[in-house]
Amino acid sequence: MNKKYIQKNYINLCSPVIGTKIYDFSDQFFGLASRLLKDEAPVFKDGVYDKNGKWMDGWETRRKRVKGNDFVIIKLGLPGMISFAEIDTSFFNGNQPQYASIDACHIDNKSKKFNWSSILSKQKLKPDAKHGFKINKSKNIYNYIRLNIYPDGGVARLKLLGDVVVDKINFSKNKFDLLSVLKGSKIVACSDEHFGKAENLLLPFKSKNMGNGWETKRRRGAGFDWVIIKLGKPGFIEKFDIQTHYFKGNFPSYCSIQYFFSNKNININSIVNSSKKWEYLVKHLELKAHSSIKKQLSKKSNKINYLKLNIYPDGGISRIRSLGKIV
Repeated sequence: MNKKYIQKNYINLCSPVIGTKIYDFSDQFFGLASRLLKDEAPVFKDGVYDKNGKWMDGWETRRKRVKGNDFVIIKLGLPGMISFAEIDTSFFNGNQPQYASIDACHIDNKSKKFNWSSILSKQKLKPDAKHGFKINKSKNIYNYIRLNIYPDGGVARLKLLGDVVVDKINFSKNKFDLLSVLKGSKIVACSDEHFGKAENLLLPFKSKNMGNGWETKRRRGAGFDWVIIKLGKPGFIEKFDIQTHYFKGNFPSYCSIQYFFSNKNININSIVNSSKKWEYLVKHLELKAHSSIKKQLSKKSNKINYLKLNIYPDGGISRIRSLGKIV
């Protein structure tokens, strides 16, 4: 096991993949508010203009000539607990807000009254930069967010990292994909994600291209790459589907899958270190280019809430899916 690895252990609650969308905004004259929620990194298009001015990959309001500030209200697709906020002003240089703050609340289906509470006080923003902020009220459950900018300007992306509250998800009694991010599953850690993010493995739709999967750098020494997943809810797995779509000359030779169950809160270092000794569900599964490789287990698994996918020696996987039931 490599001593160095990437810690994740979160879901981006602002991702449109889980149904998050813009609910309201004060203004979006230069850039649509919906661009805030894009999963893709922001880009700059030199010399590109639209009818209102320079095209920017983010939310941008006009220059405010009256008192007050601009805001956008976001409805989270799944209620969650927020641990960390990332406000990205990439490519907004001279037109970024001077400050930003974040409010949040939880509204049930019967009420439409926003009782906002501050989860991030007013913070100074820099031009063309990513800003990370720890959220102290990380145990509270929210489903509406308000990003305030002072007084106006542009923000490329907003990410809110945390956990989906799985008790508020409607889990089917029938068999389904236990590894889907829509069911609260998340990446805990991975060995490497040089070319593609590990969380792409859990997306509910088919991979769109090679960049929409998990891909590691070319390994030049001994060892192999791996990713650890925590299921939203413990369950039993009967079948796996390992997809290598768009990975044609860079798919792994084969993979294995290990599992673990614990109802305790375990720190990431302990999980990674102990994972070497986890039992195997799949010992050796040959992989193919641009394919969907299905593996039926000979018997239903034991109860699982942690899963480890190992790829040998390196390469790209677009998705991992499972068929099973929750406990």
